[in-house]
Amino acid sequence: MRRDAWERSNVIRTLLALDGALVRGALSLVLAAEEDIHVVGEVGRGDAVERALRAGRPDVAVVDFDLINETPAVVGPATAQPCPLLVLADPRRARGLHGVFAPGRTVGILASDVAPQRVVDGVRRLARRESVVDAELVMAALAADCPLTARETEVLRLTAAGAPVAEVAGSLRLSCGTVRNHLGRIARKTGARTRIEAVRFARESGWI
Repeated sequence: MRRDAWERSNVIRTLLALDGALVRGALSLVLAAEEDIHVVGEVGRGDAVERALRAGRPDVAVVDFDLINETPAVVGPATAQPCPLLVLADPRRARGLHGVFAPGRTVGILASDVAPQRVVDGVRRLARRESVVDAELVMAALAADCPLTARETEVLRLTAAGAPVAEVAGSLRLSCGTVRNHLGRIARKTGARTRIEAVRFARESGWI
């Protein structure tokens, strides 16, 4: 094999799917400076990740955990996963991280504030199908307790399915006033201003 062909075959094609143009651009420059890494695409929206994965055919994708929450199909069935994913998560918003792991799926986890060289190393390790895990981040995510009671979780799960207050009340044999009280407590615990925000936060946290 000619040397230039051999070099191309050993370059790690990498996709960046990160929220924030400055962070994404800076990391792109760091990765592009490595001889064995080639950035094949950059996206900053969840709805663009799947298309970019198909179009760029990367060997590894560096993906923001928040974008995964916007597009759950990105970490759908392991058989459909096109390449290993290096997931970057904000330690303050990492509840539900366990949801990205599944048998047969190659996924790495790092905190989003790690040094860029850690990401470079993570890309290389994932390309070799080696483990990449920030143990402290994962343990913190798994140890985070859900503040919702079992009843509040039931109320929110039904609300997430689109059920109005009266329907939730009928399903759980509660009064409409009691359901509204539960929703009020849920809003305070999640810091949400609306039911939609509460549902989104609970899903991101892996509570429902």
